[in-house]
Amino acid sequence: MTMKKYTIAALTAATLLSFSLGGQMFAAGSSFKDIGSISGKDQINALKEKGLIKGISDTQFLPGAIVSTAQGVQFISGGLQLSLAAIDFNKAPQASALFSKVKDNAWYAEAFINAHYNGVNIPANIDPAKPISKELYTSMLVQAVEKAGNLPMINLVPVELADADALDPSYQGSIQRALKYKITTLDASGKFNPKSTITRAEAAVMLYNTLDYLKSVSDGGTQK
Repeated sequence: MTMKKYTIAALTAATLLSFSLGGQMFAAGSSFKDIGSISGKDQINALKEKGLIKGISDTQFLPGAIVSTAQGVQFISGGLQLSLAAIDFNKAPQASALFSKVKDNAWYAEAFINAHYNGVNIPANIDPAKPISKELYTSMLVQAVEKAGNLPMINLVPVELADADALDPSYQGSIQRALKYKITTLDASGKFNPKSTITRAEAAVMLYNTLDYLKSVSDGGTQK
C-alpha cells in the first residue's frame, strides 16, 4: 500500500505573517534565563516564543555551547519548519538509508530526513556528533531557505573575504548569498572564519536573520 503523499513545505503562512521584530515576540515570561548578557538574546527569545527552537530546558539555552552537526541540522529543519511533501513513498524514508552515521531512532533523525528532501546537501557520511563548522551550517541554512521560500536567482557582487583561501570552494556561492541576505557577517578583519565552530547563540541568531530576510521578501521586498 502506497503511503500518503508528503509535501516539501515552505514556511507556513502563519509563521511568515507572525514573524516580527517586536511586540509580543519578546513577551515577559518567555525568556531563557541564561542569555541575559549576550547580544542575541532578543532574537533567541523570539524564536523560542514561536516554538522554532528549544533549550535544554524551558529556562536554559546554553548559548555558549558549541553546536554539533545534529543540533545544526535540527536548528535548520525546525526553524524553517521543513517537512516532506509532494513525494510518494512506498515506505517511510529512513535516515540510515541516507546517512551512514545517523541511526533511525536518533532524536535528530527526522530533521536529517526533512533537510535532505528539502534540497539541503548533507554529506552521506557526516558525523552528527561532531561540531559543525560555520561554513557548513551557513551553506545548509542558505540551501534550506532558498528551497523553502522558492527564492529566485540573484545577481550579486561577491564580497571580498580576507580568508577566502580557507573556504571550501563548494560553499563559496552559498556563503556569498548568506552575506547578501544578511544572514551572517564578516568579522572586523574582513574574515568569515569558515572552519570555526559556532555557538548555539550564533546559530540561533543566524536562523533568526534568515527568517527575517524571508519575511522581508514575502512582505513585498525584492531581491537584487
